[in-house]
Amino acid sequence: MKELIKKLVEAWGPSGYEHHVREIIRQEVAPFADDIRVDPLGNLICRVGKGGKKIMIAAHMDEIGVMALYTEKSSGYMRFAPIGGVLNSSLLGMRVRFENGATGVIAAHDYFGTGRTSSAELDNFFIDVNDGSANLVPSGSPAIFWRDYEERGSRLIAKSMDDRIGCVVAIEAMRRLNKQSPNEIYFVFTVQEEVGLRGARAAGYGVDPDLAIALDVTSTGDMAKNSKMEVKLGGGAAIKVHDTGLVVPPAVRDWMINRAQSDGIPYQLELLTLGTTDAAGIQTARAGVPSGAISIPCRYVHTTSETVDSNDIEACIKLLTGLVGNTVTL
Repeated sequence: MKELIKKLVEAWGPSGYEHHVREIIRQEVAPFADDIRVDPLGNLICRVGKGGKKIMIAAHMDEIGVMALYTEKSSGYMRFAPIGGVLNSSLLGMRVRFENGATGVIAAHDYFGTGRTSSAELDNFFIDVNDGSANLVPSGSPAIFWRDYEERGSRLIAKSMDDRIGCVVAIEAMRRLNKQSPNEIYFVFTVQEEVGLRGARAAGYGVDPDLAIALDVTSTGDMAKNSKMEVKLGGGAAIKVHDTGLVVPPAVRDWMINRAQSDGIPYQLELLTLGTTDAAGIQTARAGVPSGAISIPCRYVHTTSETVDSNDIEACIKLLTGLVGNTVTL
């Protein structure tokens, strides 16, 4: 599984440009799906089983990044706009990678002066993509933040754990089900979550499920002086109760808790006060879809060092497999 994690987190795929990631996932899931299609927005939709409760599982393929806007004629430096929730405090010295393989470095005006003690506004930053003679990318080119995948014991560190690790949970659940389920499950690998849950909204309308589960990362409350919450790294699968875009129906929440308890899966309850997931978009599709989420605890979200624990990943896979692999009566 770690080989799959490395392959996915190091793949290139900012919001709206998920095609490389989609192809990797398509190849991984092909043996375990009864049907695979790509909808007009680019979501990869994989059906497992037929008949029974129609369940949609959503994990987003995209990652945050930047879009090159224009090149300063006097210096050759490129101005850029964010793709998704970019953190200004993490930008200085960051490397970005464009689809053509070019690497750029983000810098800021007077970064060694006033920039040492405060975070600059976004328009103070620029990207250096010059190879000594010319710029290597044109305006209108998207880029991702770049760093290699690393391991530290059970801790896995990479850019784009948000939400490639959710994709891994979905893929591994499909592998373990091996086309065997009393339900009709739609594993949907969505696009453009980081820019407004766009893929999930469209897929939710198209699939028209009876029930939905989003797979995504969540913050942890076990860091020094940060906002406190019950979720901690290594504490097991996080079963969502509430976030800024979703109030999980009690029946869905209890269904997940009961399954975790029955199967002896470590779990914790997630009440998130900043952020939401694809479930927030799916829940209002058509006449409404009861929706919940299984979250993977993650430190340093929206940086290139997003950190998860392999034990939590395994707990999430077991929980998802148990939920959709048994008859659902909700």
